[in-house]
Amino acid sequence: MSANAMRAPLRDRVADWWAGAWRWSITAAGTVVAIYLLLDRAGNGALVTGIALAALVVGAVLTMSKPLAIALMAMPALFVAQRAGMGGADVSASDVALAAAFGTAVLLGHRPYSRELRAMLWFNFGYQFATLLTVIVNPFVQNAVEWFHAWLLISGALVVGWAIGRVGYARWAFSAMLITGCVLAAGTVIWGVIQYAGGNFGPVYPQIPWAMHKNFVGTALAFVALIAYVHPPWAGLSTRWTRPALWLLLIAIVMSQSRQAWMGLVIAAIVIALRRGGRSKLLLALAVPAVWLAVSMVLEQLDSQNRHNSTFQRLEWFREVYAYWKHAPIFGHGLRFWYVDPTLPYQPPQAELEVIASAGLVGLAAFATMWVGFTVVLSRVDKAFGTLALAAVLSRIVQAQFDLFWAGVQTSVPFVIAGICLGALALQRSADSSGTTDAGLAPSADLRGTLKPAALR
Repeated sequence: MSANAMRAPLRDRVADWWAGAWRWSITAAGTVVAIYLLLDRAGNGALVTGIALAALVVGAVLTMSKPLAIALMAMPALFVAQRAGMGGADVSASDVALAAAFGTAVLLGHRPYSRELRAMLWFNFGYQFATLLTVIVNPFVQNAVEWFHAWLLISGALVVGWAIGRVGYARWAFSAMLITGCVLAAGTVIWGVIQYAGGNFGPVYPQIPWAMHKNFVGTALAFVALIAYVHPPWAGLSTRWTRPALWLLLIAIVMSQSRQAWMGLVIAAIVIALRRGGRSKLLLALAVPAVWLAVSMVLEQLDSQNRHNSTFQRLEWFREVYAYWKHAPIFGHGLRFWYVDPTLPYQPPQAELEVIASAGLVGLAAFATMWVGFTVVLSRVDKAFGTLALAAVLSRIVQAQFDLFWAGVQTSVPFVIAGICLGALALQRSADSSGTTDAGLAPSADLRGTLKPAALR
């Protein structure tokens, strides 16, 4: 027996041991924290976080018989932005769920990664290496913590999505996201109707099922709407429920009056239409109200001369961030500098401004390179699998031109979606090379065809 053959069982036993250790660690930690939050902490946020962590515990138990159940159970929790409040740490339930899913994906996910996923991970590594310089130059705790957090939000989310898609759970993951999105959308619509009945036709800040900012709910639901609209054939999503889900999501986004969500959806719809080589009715349905909404609201706020509205406030923020950046132009002031520096005690509401103030020109160059790399890689992916991934990722960077970029839910979800698409593509390639039909992919006569969506056709 060769040395390699003898080492293989040992590697398998070590991998099984680590997988079991991780599963039991998640089970124990999740149980303790969930009970603590539910019994000791008051408030709706504690309840929501406790439920999210309890879902991870269920996933850890299921992992004993079903690989990657933790990662799959984390999908709904990715949309919970409430703060976990564990030991004073400023982390959200979404961050906790993503970290647990990442650990599971690393230990139990398929190897090797596809060339597309590796390319995206390398582009993100380049950005992380560049921002490591600002961590060294600006030594404070939040700076170092955010460096790891930012890596998790992109590379961690990609790995989680890849593991789910590669093992054949794309349908279940997308279904979990759609159900969660519909719950949030229904709450937004209900709260909006109550608000409109009182004569207030402004943006809706839903309080059902928990309190959410209009821009959070708008941008988060935009990603789910893309899943419902594209519903790629390989995912096996039925149009009998994705079609009404899409309309519910769009109505909720309109009621939120989130301009960045609409602009992101318009760009995503353009990408989908171009990659399918035809016109998109959704593009027309989105473009007209989106442009009208954005332009009319900005003009109204400019005409009002109210220095405290969102347009004037953003212009003032841009001026302040630019003046602040000039004091550390090369390496910036550090990630999450607003936690420790009272000079500028807020997160810049625009992606590139935040990066240049945090990581300087070095970080901005790496950030731009990363996004160009992501776009090039995903644009070259088979259209049947790459269209949704490209649309979701580009939608995120468009949204971030008008608001925060490094925000947990809004950053991680599109990259989880992209990872699922890349994992499903790798699964299809594996099935093709082995000459078998894998049960993880939905049966379809033409998985790679440029099929138009049934919704809004």
